[in-house]
Amino acid sequence: MQPRVEARVLRAVRGWAWVAEGFRLFRVAPLAWFAMVFAYWMAITLIGLIPYVGVVIASILVPAFSVAFMAASRAAELRAPVEIASLGAGFRQNVGAQIRLGGAYFAAIAAVLAATMLVDEGALAGWMSTGARPSAEAIGSDEFIGALLVAGALYVPVMMAFWFAPVLVAWHGLSAAKALFFSFFAGLINWRAFLVYGAGAALVMFVLPSALVLGAMLITGGKARIALLGALFPFMLMLLPTLFASFYASYRDVFGPREEPPVETLR
Repeated sequence: MQPRVEARVLRAVRGWAWVAEGFRLFRVAPLAWFAMVFAYWMAITLIGLIPYVGVVIASILVPAFSVAFMAASRAAELRAPVEIASLGAGFRQNVGAQIRLGGAYFAAIAAVLAATMLVDEGALAGWMSTGARPSAEAIGSDEFIGALLVAGALYVPVMMAFWFAPVLVAWHGLSAAKALFFSFFAGLINWRAFLVYGAGAALVMFVLPSALVLGAMLITGGKARIALLGALFPFMLMLLPTLFASFYASYRDVFGPREEPPVETLR
């Protein structure tokens, strides 16, 4: 019998708290977080280099690998060691459902890219699937920009469906289909919190660093560009683990245990 799963409806301001909580969890063990992110990046890169099937396998394994950062975040919250061994967390329980989830993720991404081919004749899809960068003229075209907009719009429901799904499979024992259902509707009923979260994450990860670099370049007349970019690198290095840890913060708020009763639940 599967455990009961309930999704809470949160206030919009909680979205910003996820970003702050992600940074707090990162600060518990920054070196361990860096090691985990690097190991994950290396694993995905090496798998992707396998001829013909590498990209497919890497895409299928992404949901299971995402559980690793949930496990690391939970360890950081409990003040337990954050270890690289957590990378295998998503492959230790309900593995069949995780693989099915990965297959669904690959199919969804393929469908999104296929849709963009109707707009820009495959320029964006080719870039994403093979790494072959289109020409500057193609990137600046209306068709390519339109393809980006189509990809963004279609990826939103995909992201909602897969946001919580891997951890619901791993920690709640749900089937892939049920995990996708609960994840999608949990995101839908909490769209305000996710909107604030997206704005906060974009502010911290893109807007603020860009503004700092631009402002410093204007003050120095562009002479210290390389030094500024070098000084910004450690800051950027902190952002990816912070982002991964913020995913756990969102899961804990929506699905995790809480003493007070939820405002509303999806059952």
